[in-house]
Amino acid sequence: MNDRAGPKVAFVTGAGSGIGRAAATAFVRRGYATVLADVNGDAGKAAQAELEPEGTCSFVLCDVTDDDSVREAIAHTVATFGRLDAAFNAAGIDGEHGKPTAETTMENWERVLAVDLTGTFSCMRHQLPAIVASGGGSIVNCASVAGLRAAATLSAYTAAKHGVVGLTKAAAVEYARAGVRVNAICPGTVDTPMFRAAMPTDLVDRLVRTNPVGRLADASEIADIALWLCDDATGYLTGQAITVDGGASS
Repeated sequence: MNDRAGPKVAFVTGAGSGIGRAAATAFVRRGYATVLADVNGDAGKAAQAELEPEGTCSFVLCDVTDDDSVREAIAHTVATFGRLDAAFNAAGIDGEHGKPTAETTMENWERVLAVDLTGTFSCMRHQLPAIVASGGGSIVNCASVAGLRAAATLSAYTAAKHGVVGLTKAAAVEYARAGVRVNAICPGTVDTPMFRAAMPTDLVDRLVRTNPVGRLADASEIADIALWLCDDATGYLTGQAITVDGGASS
């Protein structure tokens, strides 16, 4: 990262809940001036209110499926804090469950790819120039174990998260000499509101029983890895898709 004075600046999407909320908390507590981006204004403002006593943060309304909205959010970040050092792209949806590929609707396909893949691309295409202009830094994309292997009856989600991994690797190679590292985290089962809403209790219990660690991940554990990937100590680590699933895919 760069040597400019003042706190480092982070930008987190999906900061109103789940993994994004946990990541926003981690960055603020580490001392980053953190922009909390979310499409849900109430959730984003609540996150800001909770985190302001612990450090510097600013909420910005941002719809990752709207490229102008993303551009304005990054411009807000640079205008407010002077630069951008780190970004964690956590905004995502899983879409319809339980339908094989041929029964997946076009509406679901287009919506999941718009948020999970195109939304990540939109964020990166505005974050990269800002980070380069700041002297370098790190981008972390939230993919999934479904970005490395199949998730049956979630074909749109699987395709989108595979795309996020590929996008991560391409950008990592392109921007390495500009001082920007780009990595992806591939979580397994994480205890978030989105996960709980999508999964019946009996399936959650089965996933816990069959996991080598014997539990779901906490969102804070994923957030801590995102934070670590933005630390100077990981300066030679780029272009990687890091699996965090309690050993389930070992």
